[in-house]
Amino acid sequence: MEEVVIIVGAGPSGLATSACLNVLSIPNIILEREDFFASLWKKRSYDRLKLHLGKQFCQLPHMPSPPGTPTFIPKARFLRYLEDYVSHFQINPRYHRLVESASYDKVAAKWHIVAKNTLSDESEVYLGKFLVVATGENSEGLIPKIPGLDSFGGEFMHCSKYKNGKRFADKEVLVVGCGNSGMEIAYDLWDRGAKTCIVVRSPKHVVTKEMVLLGMFLLKYVPRKVVDYVIVSLAKLNYGDLSNYGLPRPKEGPFYLKDVTRSPPIVDVGTIGKIKEGEIQVVPAVTKIEGQYVYFSNGKMNQFDAIIFATGYKSTVLKWLQDDENLFNEDGMPKKNFPNHWNGENGLYCVGFASRGLFGIARDAEHIANHINGAVRGK
Repeated sequence: MEEVVIIVGAGPSGLATSACLNVLSIPNIILEREDFFASLWKKRSYDRLKLHLGKQFCQLPHMPSPPGTPTFIPKARFLRYLEDYVSHFQINPRYHRLVESASYDKVAAKWHIVAKNTLSDESEVYLGKFLVVATGENSEGLIPKIPGLDSFGGEFMHCSKYKNGKRFADKEVLVVGCGNSGMEIAYDLWDRGAKTCIVVRSPKHVVTKEMVLLGMFLLKYVPRKVVDYVIVSLAKLNYGDLSNYGLPRPKEGPFYLKDVTRSPPIVDVGTIGKIKEGEIQVVPAVTKIEGQYVYFSNGKMNQFDAIIFATGYKSTVLKWLQDDENLFNEDGMPKKNFPNHWNGENGLYCVGFASRGLFGIARDAEHIANHINGAVRGK
């Protein structure tokens, strides 16, 4: 089958790109390996999840959040928004299509994509003048290699498989990873009656949702350095010195670190209060595991019934894309820095790889659609 644009991935990145192309009347197809769109949000996110950025930074192109939407959108409400988005822009992904290879045919000047129909087990070939990689940077859960992990006597999982802490009540649970997912899961576990510890290996900024919203607003008008100073000052007033609780503050500002290292601040959902009260314990890096005993870098060890790894994700694009290091580096991430990361050669694009959330996805999608429109219309 041949189409002008082939999009791989029906998450918010693929949906936003398809919508922008549909607005411009540019034919496109989305290939999605799962049986529905936004599978990461539907199948691989925890129940308590709520968007940490204000709704004005979490809407996709050409469709603002409906009236009455709360400033910080819960998971279920965001999924309803995506359902309305798909319906409104008449987006019809081809589900159960696992892309196995994609290469550029220089003679035909087209992308050649082979996808496996996982229902019929047959291979399908798609040709397109343009290829948009919309699988994003969160394609596959990442669990670090820890000596002895295979010997662990309890249950361990990546946070993408965690829904809620109901079945962990009264159990000793270790959360590895102190990003926003790890901190929120630790709180959820405590709330469900689990005896919770969380691994913190490096300094982290801790802020509230309101501080992030203020910072995003201020960035429109004043330099990042000034915004960082304001937000850090507010965080100090609100939380005090957290180093005694195992949470030292970095020397660089939160928005600087987000831009340079792609590491966002912790947006507190109540976890810090429980850490201060001693209800959630902070522990240092894990060094090894022996049975149900976990050893830490401070020489101490503890026994756990379960381990939740909130240790991030990795891109899997290089498993199927023959890119010749055109757009992506060896880690499957864009070689170019933001804001020029989305555009490759021979009609190759990527969306959702900027570590800038839904706001970045919307920006990428509009740029890509406009760029393709210019190429198609000869502008």
